[in-house]
Amino acid sequence: MNGLSISPFIASLPKVELHVHIEGTLTPALRWNLAERNNISLPYETFEELKASYAVTLNHRPELNGRQPGIPTFLEAYFAGCEVLRTEDDFYDLAMAYLHRCAEMNVRYTEPFFDIQAHTRRGVPANAVLNGYLRAQHDAEKQFNVKSQWIMCFLRDEAVEDGLAAYHEARSWAAGTVKGGKGLFHAVGLASNAYERPPMLFEEGFSLARADGLHVTMHCDFGQKDTHDHINEAIFEVCGGEGSERIDHGLDSEDREELWRGLLERNIGLTLCPHAYHRRTATDVLFPKVRRLLERGVKVCINSDDPTLMHDVWIDGNMQKVYTYCGLTKTEMVQLARNAVDMSWAKDDVKSSIYAELDRLATVDGDDEVP
Repeated sequence: MNGLSISPFIASLPKVELHVHIEGTLTPALRWNLAERNNISLPYETFEELKASYAVTLNHRPELNGRQPGIPTFLEAYFAGCEVLRTEDDFYDLAMAYLHRCAEMNVRYTEPFFDIQAHTRRGVPANAVLNGYLRAQHDAEKQFNVKSQWIMCFLRDEAVEDGLAAYHEARSWAAGTVKGGKGLFHAVGLASNAYERPPMLFEEGFSLARADGLHVTMHCDFGQKDTHDHINEAIFEVCGGEGSERIDHGLDSEDREELWRGLLERNIGLTLCPHAYHRRTATDVLFPKVRRLLERGVKVCINSDDPTLMHDVWIDGNMQKVYTYCGLTKTEMVQLARNAVDMSWAKDDVKSSIYAELDRLATVDGDDEVP
């Protein structure tokens, strides 16, 4: 983590995570164990070799940067990990491991991203995915006191029709106004490769979800081709011109006044994942961009994205990076934590409880520790 350690203040801060892909929390140990359980061959002779494969910086932009010989792209590594997920118990164990980690990091509430397309195309039944996550949602609240509401994603590099079919297949597990809905997910979003796949392609899916009383968020990836156009669509065009309720990433909005002003005017927050960008962006370029957004009043919160594929840096490590490299005070870090509560779609009683914790936290700037 660039030589940083997580300070006691950051460790103890009550947290809300709004941008994490559940498959991106699959640890090498769990992947190894699930491969053995399901009799799946991995391309590694030993567990140590598997662990070592996670230490590389994966290429996020092969379409823009070319391929690196011998190194898989990020999405290749991501979907290779998914191969060990076959049964309802596998998805349950994946989710429970993440939610237990949340409890250890003082994450009180989370809204994980998931999809079924990456699994059903491998022959995994959709109900295995959905019921595994649903069981974990209920059990983690009881066992760890970590509450969660989930976000179903359309894979944007797959056919739009496939995403719509996936939504209809998963609809019985939705919350909102779906009659008899099981309450697993309360929002839809976008995931996977955004290259030449603008948000408006999925407008029909957003309309279906909104008609079912669900929320809408969407990725606008940092440093992607046409990223500014994607952000513009997310702010001003999707959802019949009302715009997305949140934008995941969206850091490139800082480059253009009409974009960050649009975020302010429409009260759209950004779910930033600093370490994801820091792996390929210089410190003195990245963190001033984050700081300028904060100074302009844009609402942002801090999250982890795909921590096990990003050098094992979780939400606490991402918050530590912002605390250190943006030079924020304790008061400002508490405000970032409050932003996440504000931006979340948690129930009012859950929000009130976390707000109360944050209100009780000591936030005297003068005694800020050195991060």
